[in-house]
Amino acid sequence: MAVTAAMVKELREITGAGMMDCKKALVETDGDIEKAVDVLREKGLSKAAKKSGRIAAMGLVRMAFSDDHKKAAIVEVNSETDFVAKNDEFIEFVEGLAKLALESEAKDMDAFMQLSFDGGTVQDALTNKIAKIGENMNIRRFEKVQEEGVIYTGYLHGGGTIGAIVGLKTDATAEEVEICGKDVAMQVASMRPMYLDESSVDPAYIEHEKSILRQEVINEGKPEDMADKIVEGKIKKELKEVCLVEQKFVKDSDMTVKGYVADFAGKIGKEASIASYVRYEVGEGIEKKEEDFAAEVAAQMAK
Repeated sequence: MAVTAAMVKELREITGAGMMDCKKALVETDGDIEKAVDVLREKGLSKAAKKSGRIAAMGLVRMAFSDDHKKAAIVEVNSETDFVAKNDEFIEFVEGLAKLALESEAKDMDAFMQLSFDGGTVQDALTNKIAKIGENMNIRRFEKVQEEGVIYTGYLHGGGTIGAIVGLKTDATAEEVEICGKDVAMQVASMRPMYLDESSVDPAYIEHEKSILRQEVINEGKPEDMADKIVEGKIKKELKEVCLVEQKFVKDSDMTVKGYVADFAGKIGKEASIASYVRYEVGEGIEKKEEDFAAEVAAQMAK
């Protein structure tokens, strides 16, 4: 596969590596950007732990909560332009979908699209909005969370480009833990944790990281018999960055997020711990060229 200047530019933006290093990595991996990121990491030329993709869509994230905050929902709806994403009618539409997701029992997108909404189905409403506003839209995803003994709080960033819901296992009321919940939701929005804690980390992720880090250590000239010990130390450090409860708290780096919640709980005389979180970022995971967005919408409309 021919390596283009655009591919080199994208790899540089992801990794921060030099132009020639990026080009060599792309040539070595036959233009596969994800593999090229790994090659650069193995050579110690990139610190990128996560691979970012081309974001093809604009849009909004919105959340809804029950009055007692014992259940919550989040939804992402994409548009082609930021102009439409800021349109009052579009915003109202997305907010309505979030409320619907909160009250519905739909388990997947197919079921959600057939729910009653605004005098018809969700699918009908989407079709009408596309016709009226004159731009493709896509109800990309939704999630409803509800667990016994858990209170949910959320945070919206950038007018709705990022939304985060945090569930606290607690015997306190929603009002008592509102500040704590919002602080942790802001942490989730800004620090992009991959996992709640070490017990929830995907074993495949650990093995992949160990492979990359071991090769990096060997390339640095460290003896192979010491590599595994060094890698274990690096993995422990990395887990503190990708696991929410072990991250340094953004408002006070002298404590972890878990420590902050425990401290807050102690001050109000109640039990509290982080049970779960959900983070949506507009366009996240859409690793395709912008012209593919219309095809994605067409596929949804055909269902």
